Amino acid sequence: MSRKRAKRRARTVAPGSAAAQRPARPPHDAASAAAGEQPAARVPHTAASHRRGRAPLRRRRRWPFLVAAIAAAVAAIVVIAAATRGTNATSGPLLASVDSAATGATVDGIQCQSSEQVVFHIHAHLAVYVNGSSRTLPQGIGIASCFYWLHTHTGDGIIHIESPVQRTYTLRNFFDIWRQPLGPAQVGPAHGAVIAYVDGKRFTGDPRDIPLGAHTLVQLDVGKDVAPTPFDFPGGL
Repeated sequence: MSRKRAKRRARTVAPGSAAAQRPARPPHDAASAAAGEQPAARVPHTAASHRRGRAPLRRRRRWPFLVAAIAAAVAAIVVIAAATRGTNATSGPLLASVDSAATGATVDGIQCQSSEQVVFHIHAHLAVYVNGSSRTLPQGIGIASCFYWLHTHTGDGIIHIESPVQRTYTLRNFFDIWRQPLGPAQVGPAHGAVIAYVDGKRFTGDPRDIPLGAHTLVQLDVGKDVAPTPFDFPGGL
């Protein structure tokens, strides 16, 4: 066999042979080889690089859950604040309704005005017991289509004193606006000997003369003496 024929047979690669199955080398031109450059290495695709690429998406997905958690926390605070409003407030049947209360006429020099007054703004609390059982003051005493300077917003016994002038108001003024009787032997419709406490101390005078100051605690016991009960004003009052 001639040398030329032998070279041609050497160049021919049979299908299915090991040489045919060998992967082809990546192109690397002669100029790069002459310059001594090496082919660029392929950067492997790892799990870490995959996670780095997805991190911003995961952070975006967390935002709705964070917002929901904050909203739930705020709602819980509001519920707790509402539940603790007027801590140790008395409860029980109404002592009397507001059906007969004043609705606009001036009472004891106290006017009923279209808006609440803030020049003199304090709060007192009244608790009433009849034969040992608590009675509730209704909300809306002194509130009609106008606001008397003494009134109640809620049924927790807090008396709001909001006046355009600073002066001493008494329990008489409040009951007169409510149009309920008050004296040594009667509190509203309840009859019997009245025992009065002011800030935890026995008051020996006429209960109508009890002054209402800032955070004054008044307790009226009709018939049976009940130890003074504490009351915590809600924050802001």
